[in-house]
Amino acid sequence: MIRQPIITVMGHVDHGKTTLLDKIRSSAIASKEAGRITQHIGASEVPLSVINEICKDIPNFSSSNMKIPGLLFIDTPGHEAFTNLRRRGGSIADMAIVVVDITQGFQPQTIEAINILKEYKTPFVVAANKIDLLTGWMSNKTRSFQVSYGKQSKTVQDLLDNKLYELVGRFGELGFNSELYSRVSNFQNELAIVPVSAKTGEGIAELLMVVSGLSQRFLELKLNIEVNGPAKGSILEKKEIKGLGTTLDVIIYDGTLHINDQIAFADSNNEVNTTKVKALLKPKPMHEIGASASKFYYVDSVSAASGIKISAVGIEDAMPGSPIIAVTGNDDYKNIIKSEMADIFKTDNAGIILKADSIGSLEAISKLMSSENFRISKKGIGNVNKRDIMDAFSMYGTDPLYAVIIAFNVSIDNDAEEEAKTSGVKIISENVIYKLIDSYKEFVNLRTTAKKKEAEDRITFPSKIEVIAGDCFRVSHPAIFGIKVETGRIKPGFIMINDSGIVVGKIKGIQNEKQPLQEAKRGDEIAMSMDEPTYGRQIQDNQILYTRVTKEMQFLLQNEFSYLLNDDDKKTLEEIIRIMNKNSTNR
Repeated sequence: MIRQPIITVMGHVDHGKTTLLDKIRSSAIASKEAGRITQHIGASEVPLSVINEICKDIPNFSSSNMKIPGLLFIDTPGHEAFTNLRRRGGSIADMAIVVVDITQGFQPQTIEAINILKEYKTPFVVAANKIDLLTGWMSNKTRSFQVSYGKQSKTVQDLLDNKLYELVGRFGELGFNSELYSRVSNFQNELAIVPVSAKTGEGIAELLMVVSGLSQRFLELKLNIEVNGPAKGSILEKKEIKGLGTTLDVIIYDGTLHINDQIAFADSNNEVNTTKVKALLKPKPMHEIGASASKFYYVDSVSAASGIKISAVGIEDAMPGSPIIAVTGNDDYKNIIKSEMADIFKTDNAGIILKADSIGSLEAISKLMSSENFRISKKGIGNVNKRDIMDAFSMYGTDPLYAVIIAFNVSIDNDAEEEAKTSGVKIISENVIYKLIDSYKEFVNLRTTAKKKEAEDRITFPSKIEVIAGDCFRVSHPAIFGIKVETGRIKPGFIMINDSGIVVGKIKGIQNEKQPLQEAKRGDEIAMSMDEPTYGRQIQDNQILYTRVTKEMQFLLQNEFSYLLNDDDKKTLEEIIRIMNKNSTNR
């Protein structure tokens, strides 16, 4: 049997995700003559007959070759729903709709959604929402963008085209080829952008047409299911319902689940639990789902793809995002679930600590952190506690950049907060993944820059200077004379040697136009003072002097700090090493 594809809706806050889902539902309900929408737990099913009715206004639309029975839209929009709908290797969501406010363009959560979809290799289309807010747009009583667009003035059409090409440009910056859906020549290589108004319904027809068409064309094999096989699903949410207690909202993507089936899932301690299904509940037709048992009706079984509420004993610790499977006699269910969970909780020997609100969030952040080459030493679900602080503190010895806790959508215990202040552990807490990753990047950059600055402050750079002839201001105590920096950089405190490797003295100060300097670089002509030498004896006109670079510093400059040297600096270092080795041999 071919099941309906599972579609999630993602995008930035206030860009119209929920309004779009509501409009799709209301459009389907209005098409009563073609069939009613079916409401699931956490999902709404729009049958193919309803899609046909909604799309009838689109010129040349035909669904004669469609084999999918309809579309199953996840009612909970956002990355949380997408990432919690997981199975090994990716998401059970077959496709996503990324909603972008055409008047505002890309926002932080837009990029977050796109990055998550990219990591999970999930196909998506773009709903360019709020076309009704474009200056001069005249809304029409049609669900077809194509029909409404044809009735707009040339000025409005041009404005829309400009906005669309701004989106095309932004997608290009992220490495995607995109185009208005009607201009796409290859849907495998180009993102389809569908202009819509979630408020008026214009464009809903084309959006459903594109999503169902792409599902039919590219996902048909993936949508094949074994209806009579054991159920496989994913926990979307855990809820308290009056009259039922703790319940699980589950999306079933394969097989059939029955009352009294034994089910297995992972708990908050990453242990595998089993229980017997006491009840399967669906919302009453077109009823607003509330927190009361009276809002639901009981069913004996449910087949993929569908959303269902499960009532059972011992599910209080079930983790959102956990796989859930019906246990049969021959199943090694513990190893199946543990194997899948092992991928999520896999860690590095050294790295930051990650705490998140669900398995799905944990996995999504782990994928994005890995793509940035950041390492994670510990992962967990729930609040940041004192033990997490101690574990992060232990990373100081390995790398101070790892003494960090990344906290997504979770609280920080009071004693943990106090411990972090005294130990110096950095806690980065956000409820937007995009900001979380960026905040850690910023932290790393700031710390790395500070570390480089600290390194530069204690490094003796390989430098060569020339004494400017006839430019002596004082002969001795201290000798003050003019020099030109030929290569490298010099600072007060550097010890200078001559071309025989003999120490001439230590730089007491450097100045330009009687103003003290902290540093002089290649090409600078300045005055330099030294206590030890006498001009005319140890210091001569046109003499070449070098910074003395110790054996330890030579090793550091050739290895850890080699990135600080350019080609000329490296040649000067080789020259200094030869001079110092020659002087050592002569002794």
